[in-house]
Amino acid sequence: MSGALAVFDLGKTNSKLFVFSRDGAVLDERRTKPVWLTHRGRSVLDAERLEAWMRAELAGAVERHGVEAVIVSAHGCTFALVCGDDDLRHPILDYEQEIPPSVASEIDPQLPDFSETFTPRLPLGFCITRHIYWLQKEEPEAFAGADTILCYPQYWGWRLTGRKLSEYSYLGAHTQAWAPLKRDYSSLVHKLGWRHLFPEIAPAGAVVGSVTVPLADGTARELAVHNGVHDSNAALAYYRMTGLSGFTLVSTGTWVILINLDCPLSALQQERDMISNVTVRGEPAPSLRFMGGREYDDIAGGWNKPIGPAAVEAVIRHGVYAMPSWTAGGPFPETTGEIVGGEVSGEERAAVAALYVVMMTDFSLDLIRSDNTVIVDGGLARIDLFGAMLAQLRPAQRFVRSAMSEGSATGAAALAFDALGHHPFKDETQAITASAIAGLEAYRDAWRARAEARRDDARRNAKGARA
Repeated sequence: MSGALAVFDLGKTNSKLFVFSRDGAVLDERRTKPVWLTHRGRSVLDAERLEAWMRAELAGAVERHGVEAVIVSAHGCTFALVCGDDDLRHPILDYEQEIPPSVASEIDPQLPDFSETFTPRLPLGFCITRHIYWLQKEEPEAFAGADTILCYPQYWGWRLTGRKLSEYSYLGAHTQAWAPLKRDYSSLVHKLGWRHLFPEIAPAGAVVGSVTVPLADGTARELAVHNGVHDSNAALAYYRMTGLSGFTLVSTGTWVILINLDCPLSALQQERDMISNVTVRGEPAPSLRFMGGREYDDIAGGWNKPIGPAAVEAVIRHGVYAMPSWTAGGPFPETTGEIVGGEVSGEERAAVAALYVVMMTDFSLDLIRSDNTVIVDGGLARIDLFGAMLAQLRPAQRFVRSAMSEGSATGAAALAFDALGHHPFKDETQAITASAIAGLEAYRDAWRARAEARRDDARRNAKGARA
């Protein structure tokens, strides 16, 4: 028996399959992009297409590598209304859409206090309870016909095994459905009568059932299915399971999510999009996030080549800045993103984008009270200057990145292996050498002053409009 494991790492922008050997090596990797459709005026996932890809790739992984088990790690803010063995009552909503004002005026005043959920009042579907309520109000038949609300990783677990479950890290990922200090559902869930719709909680990584995978030769293989996990919390679990402690995780993908378990909950500022996530063990996990990967792509203009120090220094000399925010949420939700100080293109525009995510991450590290080791993980870690410039700006802290660049997938694998009493992963982090970009510190100071001034102006204008 090979003991190989398939991990589906389902992101908002990219969905990936990784195959891990029993000793923790990555044997294979496959990718696709989720497709979003329009259904009754709402943006929804083409779940059938994604499932067809997942099942085909799973069969291929069994044939090529003798895979014996599967687990799902997935992005947040997503849920499914289901009933019975196979009834998806409404297509899965895209969280990047705002609910109608009439619905918002009903649900938003009911959202729990920050001191209960440690989740601010967020736009779009960043809190799944807003989107759940949207469907309850505007699709009452679909909602009434549902017997379960499933978080996104558990939706796929249900599709594979038929079993309906919940899991700590996803329930606690800024849903407004979970109260971290009580380790229980929030007052909102009870108030709206939804408690019976959430199924029992099983630990991330636990074996929860099996799936039969038909193969090309006419045979079939039965695979164990492990309970899925929220992606950034899977990355956090991975580093903790390798023996590391006292660190800030900077998990990057579509989102940049910072988690510092050493940050006091009292330091969280709800107006800065600071939240408490929940670890796979159910512990509060002080966090801050912004959609840095998406913003980098938007600003960089499609640049996909390396970015050299000379381009960064040219941008700094010319005083060109990308100002927040280019997407909803983050520590500057009041302001709209723009490039100021001049026109840039090509590599220099990409350098502006790199500087932007560095500036935002550096600022966020201060907000999250980070003075410990910083682990840089995920897609932006592949941009060498990202970690190097952060290390230059914060010389009192140690910066590392892992040889396992896909922290969420590796964390899901570690959780699944751990459930079997197997621990193949060790600390493989490598030190990041600080860059020596001329003028970077002064650029940081100027960027912060501009960003804070723009925020102050926006808040004053909003206050005046309400007066």
